[in-house]
Amino acid sequence: MAELYSILRSPLILGDKSLRQVTDDVCAPMERGPGKLWWIAFVSALLLLAVGVVAETYQLTTGVGTWGLNNTVGWAFDITNFVFWIGIGHAGTLISAILFLFRQKWRTSVNRSAEAMTLFAVACAGIFPIIHMGRPWLAFWFLPYPNFRGPLWVNFRSPLVWDMFAISTYLLISLLFWYIGLIPDLAAMRDRATTKLRRKLAGWFSLGWDGSNRTWSRYEVLYLLLAGLATPLVVSVHTIVSWDFATSVIPGWHTTIFPPYFVAGAVFSGFAMVLTLMLITRKVLHFEDYITLQHVEAMTKIILATGSIVGFAYLTELFTAWYSGNIYEQFAFTNRMFGPYAWAYWTMVSCNVIVPQLF
Repeated sequence: MAELYSILRSPLILGDKSLRQVTDDVCAPMERGPGKLWWIAFVSALLLLAVGVVAETYQLTTGVGTWGLNNTVGWAFDITNFVFWIGIGHAGTLISAILFLFRQKWRTSVNRSAEAMTLFAVACAGIFPIIHMGRPWLAFWFLPYPNFRGPLWVNFRSPLVWDMFAISTYLLISLLFWYIGLIPDLAAMRDRATTKLRRKLAGWFSLGWDGSNRTWSRYEVLYLLLAGLATPLVVSVHTIVSWDFATSVIPGWHTTIFPPYFVAGAVFSGFAMVLTLMLITRKVLHFEDYITLQHVEAMTKIILATGSIVGFAYLTELFTAWYSGNIYEQFAFTNRMFGPYAWAYWTMVSCNVIVPQLF
């Protein structure tokens, strides 16, 4: 039966490894010194971070006009990047929660990295609405806190307040989901620790995990509940983000297709980012036996499907503008396709719709 199974379906992990070998291989990057490829990847990321810090410092000292935010109708660089980072973060929750509910076993090789990417992406997303205010030192005004200045509360009709609730909710659930799934691994690190400090920290964060049947049972119930909670969160958070634009009166933006359009685009861009990082991780940490071509193929199938949905949304926007008979709507899309920024529009269409077809 085992031979028949291997013929019909290739194994998710190559090398016919035992459980002990899997644990040794996964823990090896933390127990040995970083290699040459790791340092190259780390320094490259550090240089990109330095560019971001310099650019942000210049923006804060000069003004938001450096982002083109000098008119009353443009969203400029900050909110568009907020949407980008929220979308990137969705893939981590999708891989972990939705694929877990559908019992897709291949998720186990990439889910932890995707979850960690989600936390970093949501942290980046939270920066941009604060900067968008122009006075980031007053960011606490986002919070509906009791105060002593009379009936002064946040404007609950402001999209920036929606963003605050969306980011904080998504960050909390994603953090819990990531941490709960990490507890058995932290216990393994505790048992393998060679220094007192590492053993103490891993033991504290593993919450006394003992590997008993009762512990595993409670862990699986809690993980399943969090997966069920996180799944609608993927849809609801980016739906709220899409309303930032859909509730405007600017031609080309106030459209009812935005919620599913943004959700599909978030999954699409998020999976693309996860795949990019996984290919680097696969090479740098020598995880070719754990992140196999089968995993890459499964992820490219999802990228292809969601990219096609995004392409369909592009066509729907064009059809709606034409069918509406509204000259302002028609001009907005005609200008996108053939105006001064036509190069950007067709680059977007090529990267999001045409290139994924190669998969």
